[in-house]
Amino acid sequence: MSDTDGKDAFRPVGEDRRLSSIDERLERLQASEAERKGQGVSASADPNARMANRVLADLIGGIAGGALLGWLVDRWFGTSPWGFLILLTLGIVVAFRNIFRIANGAAAASRQPDGDQ
Repeated sequence: MSDTDGKDAFRPVGEDRRLSSIDERLERLQASEAERKGQGVSASADPNARMANRVLADLIGGIAGGALLGWLVDRWFGTSPWGFLILLTLGIVVAFRNIFRIANGAAAASRQPDGDQ
């Protein structure tokens, strides 16, 4: 394995042109496949996707928050089921109010020309 003078008997192998050519072709194919599937564009770049996520979060958060707070009030004060029902209804009302505000803001923004913002 080693020569008598202490050097390694194996020579370092230079980079093979065939391997670099395969790597380049593979990178090009992966880039074209990602472009074809639309993976190059992130979902966060789409303003409609951001708005949909915000609407969904407001809806789920309002309903779940109202239900959780109502359940806690019922457990602490023994007012079952009135605390739950009242706070769940309040959570639903707040969630829909937020959704209407988001929709009205989006409608107003779409009516404005791009230069007037």
